[in-house]
Amino acid sequence: MVKVAVIGAGKMGISHLSILGAHPDVTLVGVCDTSKMVTDFLQKYSGVPCYADYKKMVAEAKPEAVFVAVPTKFHYAMIKDILDQGIHVFGEKPLCLSPQEGKELASLAERKKLVNQVGYHNKFIGTFREVKQLLGEKAIGEPYHFTAEAYGPVVTVRKKATWRSDPKEGGGCLLDYASHVIDLVNDLLGPVERVKSSLLKSIYSEDVEDSVYSLLELRSGLSGVLSVNWSDDTYRKMSTSITIQGTKGKIISDANELKVFFREADCPPGYSKGWNVKNLTDFQENVAFYLRGEEYSSQIDYFIDAVQGKVPNVINNFHSAWLTDHAISLIRNTAN
Repeated sequence: MVKVAVIGAGKMGISHLSILGAHPDVTLVGVCDTSKMVTDFLQKYSGVPCYADYKKMVAEAKPEAVFVAVPTKFHYAMIKDILDQGIHVFGEKPLCLSPQEGKELASLAERKKLVNQVGYHNKFIGTFREVKQLLGEKAIGEPYHFTAEAYGPVVTVRKKATWRSDPKEGGGCLLDYASHVIDLVNDLLGPVERVKSSLLKSIYSEDVEDSVYSLLELRSGLSGVLSVNWSDDTYRKMSTSITIQGTKGKIISDANELKVFFREADCPPGYSKGWNVKNLTDFQENVAFYLRGEEYSSQIDYFIDAVQGKVPNVINNFHSAWLTDHAISLIRNTAN
């Protein structure tokens, strides 16, 4: 059994707690949050020891792994402190507010040989995993263009200030929303090396951007478009998709459906010339505990397996999250 503690009992922290609480290889030894109302409730109904100070929790509960689900501005100092104590860390996205901080954490975790992971859940969605498999097989030939998109109804009216409206807290469409899409591009096609130009547009917010439009160039030389808008109320929830055009075909995928076009009859098994349409259920692996989507459980299963030495720590580690932090910085520095 892996002794696990959670810092931050907001939306993602509660999600992680629910999955960890049902995990057969996990013992929850502590929860930390600054809201006494939240910790009193958790203490009463879950029986898990609760704390207001994470340092006290780590000292008393002695976890082997800690989930950090607090605002991004706290990530660097908190995660560094936990790594220094020889504890494995799962952090929420994005990793840090600056690529320099993220790179330092990645190097520290590597030196100490600690398992490290960041919550970019798209890598655990079956359709996107299949896209990566097809690209690895060169099934659509050489990619020559991509369009990576995400739209959703996060900020659709002018409202009072929250953490989402404060760039120092990690707010804004670029850090909170576009980071998921950038990380997916990095994983499927290669890391962003250069950003040719960017537009960060405010629609309803005053101090942060509500939409991000960028021309990206990857390490491979492949270029494409990033288009993200969290003020689009024609969507019920966040919808992430990627379109990749290649010399032998085309891929269009979101979290629910994969469409692939092959120009030639020489296709991977299970596919045929012309258009192929497959659903998430064709690829998604079953999980023992379902909450919000299989990917949220799958990422935690992978982290716990990595802590136990069952799988290598190569998906969503701090190094890959730092590459996303770096791309975010490039976009911000080229914004008009």
